[in-house]
Formats: sequence, C-alpha cells, structure tokens
Amino acid sequence: MKQNTVVPLLIIDVQQAFHDSSWGNRNNQMCEDNIARLITTWEKADQPIIYVQHVSQIPESLFYFKKDGHLFQDFIRPREQDTILTKQANSAFIGTNLQELLEAHQVKSIIVTGLITNHCVETTARMAGNLGFGPIVVSDATATFDRRSISGSLIPADVIHDVSLANLNEEFATIHTTDEVIAMIQTKAVQAL
Repeated sequence: MKQNTVVPLLIIDVQQAFHDSSWGNRNNQMCEDNIARLITTWEKADQPIIYVQHVSQIPESLFYFKKDGHLFQDFIRPREQDTILTKQANSAFIGTNLQELLEAHQVKSIIVTGLITNHCVETTARMAGNLGFGPIVVSDATATFDRRSISGSLIPADVIHDVSLANLNEEFATIHTTDEVIAMIQTKAVQAL
C-alpha cells in the first residue's frame, strides 16, 4: 500500500435489529468479534471507517427509525472522524454519497463487512465491483440466516453464506478472511490485490 493510499473499511448494518429472534438460525457467531478486530486495526492504521445504517420509514420494519432495532449494536462506537451513512435500500450506494466519497479519495480497494451476507453485503459489493472500487469481502466478518427455498425446503445459513461469497468471488470482489485483511493492512499490501 502506498503511503497515501486510502483503504476504507465499510461496516454494513451491524444493528440491533439482527438480534431479533424472528431471523432464526445464524451462521458465523464470530462475525461481530472479527468486525471489532478490523475496527481496531483500521483505527491504529489511521484508515477511514464508514458505518452504514439501515433506517426504515416503515413502522412494521425492525429497522424503523423509532425502534431500537435501527441503532448500532453496542460494540459499534463511531468516532468523530468516522463517516455514518444512512440508507433505505439494500445497496449502500443507493440514496447515499458513498460513491462520491470513494471517488474523492481515489479509492482502489474497499473492505466490505457486515450483515447480512446475501442481502446488503452482497448487493453493496456487487455495485462496488461494477463501479471499480475493488471490493474485498471479509468472509468471516459477515453472516447470514437460514432461509426457505421457493419449494419450502430449509437452506442452512452456512450454505447461503458460502454461495453468496462464491457468487462474488473473482467476478465482483475478492474474498479474504479477517486475519488476511489485517495482515494486508499491517504490511501495506492491499494495493497488490
């Protein structure tokens, strides 16, 4: 990584709503711990952190702006210099100035984490790839939930997670673990991707 290279850490929808039992079974219980490790690394490296918060105008939504579900999880404590973007769509690029922020800093790579893998994380990573921002999705710093297929069979969260990452890999993004991404930042190697 060149001396002045900016590599933002994007943290998507790590909010109280995902504690609600209605989501069902979730994979990767270490997701939040890994995101916390990345936050610490980014703060030490003096790299930008962008927090994305889904805020709904729909009263029935778990993310409704008058409910606690729209609030960040307790370990998320943005600093004054961090950026907070609010969105109402799946992609962090829709209805926000994320693209303009990244363009202003001539970003070549962005690290993507958060909830949930096959919804807002995947949608944002696809757009980031299409827009040329070189997304790196951190496989163990995102998670998802079991879902029912169209035929009604249960699809386990681990399968959904793996398929979502496989869909992104080498087409829209590259996939790395938390340890790999931390090593890249510490050795200033992100530009090599």
